Amino acid sequence: MLQISDLTYRIGDRLLIEKASVTLPGKAKTGLVGRNGAGKSTLFKIITGDLSTETGFVQIPKRARIGQVAQEAPGTEDTLMEVVLAADKERSGLLREAETETDPERIADIHTRLADIGAHTAEARAGAILAGLGFDAAAQQRPCSSFSGGWRMRVALAAVLFSEPDLLLLDEPTNYLDLEGTLWLENYVARYPHQVLLISHDRDLLNKAVDSIVHLERGKLTYYSGGYDSFDRQRREALVLAEKAREKQDAQRKHMQAFVDRFRYKASKARQAQSRLKMLERLQPIAALTEASGKPIQFPDPENQLAPPILKLENVSTGYGDTKILSHLTLNIDTDDRIALLGANGNGKSTFAKLISGRLGAMDGEITKASKLKIAFFAQHQLDELKPSENSVAHVRALMPDAPEAKVRARVARFGLPTDRMDTPAKDLSGGEKARLLLGLATFDGPHLLILDEPTNHLDIDSREALVMALNDYQGAVVLISHDRHLVEACADRLWLVADGKVDPYDGDMEDYRRLILQGPEAVQKARMRAAEEAEKASAQEKRREAAQKRTQLKPLRQKIEAAEKEMARLQDKIAKLDEALADPEFFLREADRATKFAKERAFCEKKLVKAEEDWLELSAEYEDTG
Repeated sequence: MLQISDLTYRIGDRLLIEKASVTLPGKAKTGLVGRNGAGKSTLFKIITGDLSTETGFVQIPKRARIGQVAQEAPGTEDTLMEVVLAADKERSGLLREAETETDPERIADIHTRLADIGAHTAEARAGAILAGLGFDAAAQQRPCSSFSGGWRMRVALAAVLFSEPDLLLLDEPTNYLDLEGTLWLENYVARYPHQVLLISHDRDLLNKAVDSIVHLERGKLTYYSGGYDSFDRQRREALVLAEKAREKQDAQRKHMQAFVDRFRYKASKARQAQSRLKMLERLQPIAALTEASGKPIQFPDPENQLAPPILKLENVSTGYGDTKILSHLTLNIDTDDRIALLGANGNGKSTFAKLISGRLGAMDGEITKASKLKIAFFAQHQLDELKPSENSVAHVRALMPDAPEAKVRARVARFGLPTDRMDTPAKDLSGGEKARLLLGLATFDGPHLLILDEPTNHLDIDSREALVMALNDYQGAVVLISHDRHLVEACADRLWLVADGKVDPYDGDMEDYRRLILQGPEAVQKARMRAAEEAEKASAQEKRREAAQKRTQLKPLRQKIEAAEKEMARLQDKIAKLDEALADPEFFLREADRATKFAKERAFCEKKLVKAEEDWLELSAEYEDTG
């Protein structure tokens, strides 16, 4: 059981947590939610003892182990497996002691304890956790130093999960995970045998993995049973009730105050007036509660609609240097497509996004883009491309040099940035504010195709909902890469699976994909192969259908060509017969009138033949172009 009592904490003059109390049952899985800056991460540091409070205390059972992801990712030469196994301090200590201990009784005790804690299955458990977070058997034997920072943070997460602390603290654990890792973690946390306190802005994770929510707002902690959707409903109901109570109390106060003002100086009513005055003083005002919601985001629609497909790939391959990452891609993107890319990190989702955005060229095959196609591309690494010393208005003014100030600021407001943050330098904006600014800049010109690579990493739940609404209102095509399952389910109507160097349509929904992920990598590979086969069959059927349609379309043209050919043959035959008759010199002497008529008829047939040949050439050229 975790008990927080009468907790107060300040940062400078700012009161972050004020006399907050909450009790969480043992083995509870609890999501800690609240707006960015509310103090969630600070509360974690108070729980671990890294920060001292002004008042109050945190109580956990004696000898309970607290575990959280290390702030610095391991970068040693130890293998991933070694780093994760070392996280279980008791096991590591017992194994070291067993190597040097000589007392038979102590040796027996050591091996008994090793058996009790399942030391013989440790490598299998560590391997399963690492596999769930995206590391195959070969990667597990590589040194940590060979991985990038994001992948090392996964190792740090694997280590704390393997150590199985009695109280597991997870602060935005999905920030470094892909959708596949997030789905695995969701299932793992839900089955975790001890207590979990989880900070996350991932709505589905908070619905699937936890059984309670603690809301940190205005310095107070409020406990709600159930997942995030249940909390959201209860919270909305509480807001309605609080507002009704406030309105009722305001009316009551107004009525009492009117009585006091009217009768306080009249001797006959003075006692009643004083009584109501005391009641007014005792009546604690109910604060007006407003639902904390993020400002809306708006994406400008394309000015003109293009004929589909707006992007077509035919047998395209791409990669870096001489290394192919994706091969034999044959896909279409239409004007109203909403496509989400599935597949583990490292399979090529970002490579595909760069390919269709034009940031990466094709090694072979053909990419056909609609004329005047505008593409907007957003990726988290682009946050570093903002000019640190310039504010949001300055960034937008560079794109609207001749516009008046009011119009520039109105455009910034469409990004969802509050008025009081428009003049803040980019370096001082929060991660979410930077993401909003960059999204607005990327879509400034009204693109026909919007490509989003992990757009939610710095967005809180309200901002993610604003992004969902903006994407659903947007009239262009969208290609989305995200570990936020709620965003994918709310916005995408087509799923493409990126695996084994291919990109294939996935015939299933996100729940199907979740079950597939939990079955392991082999199941994913089989699903991709099935998808590829089905796509190939569908492509073959489509080709046959197109061929049939083309034959239907070409039939009248072919009939005209055949008619022209028959007419040419008839005229050539007639001219030949006329030439045969006119070749006889006696013909003009015997039948001068008839010979003259034959000559005129031949000239007429010759003219008609020339016209028929011209028609035949035009029809044949049209037939070849169409066919």
